[in-house]
Amino acid sequence: MQLQVIQNKIYQVRGERIMLDFDLAELYQVETRVLKQAVRRNLDRFPQDFMFELTKEEYDNLTSQNVISSHGGRRYMPFAFTEQGVAMLSSVLNSQKAIEVNIAIIRAFVVLRQHLADYKDLKEAIAILEKEMNTKFKDINQALNYLLNKDQKEIDQANRKQIGYKRD
Repeated sequence: MQLQVIQNKIYQVRGERIMLDFDLAELYQVETRVLKQAVRRNLDRFPQDFMFELTKEEYDNLTSQNVISSHGGRRYMPFAFTEQGVAMLSSVLNSQKAIEVNIAIIRAFVVLRQHLADYKDLKEAIAILEKEMNTKFKDINQALNYLLNKDQKEIDQANRKQIGYKRD
């Protein structure tokens, strides 16, 4: 299974990276109602930090941003599964396909987490470089301004009105 396909089905909601029930059902090759049924039968395995139901506003927000296509009329809002919730799904669905898909999904989450860590490191390095460059450019700017204004200062000095004793 391609990691890119899975990564495209990982969304950010409530500050969590999640996957939606209909995307997972598609990956597991089961109907969404079957997946939801299995989850409802085992709700004690899915605490709030493993799985939650999206609000209408959250779901509308995802569809309005074209992050996900609208999946027809919905009577119920989709379940959102965190990485831990996805891992728990393999024990609930209990099929060879579920195990294979779960391994691929967990790998996708790991790759995504590595990319975010690399991005954070890169962002910090850029900030340090930017700070150093600003300091150096400030020094260069001051030196250029001094050189450009040096001749003007000498002219101003020569043309100023003399004060004090005058020689004849």
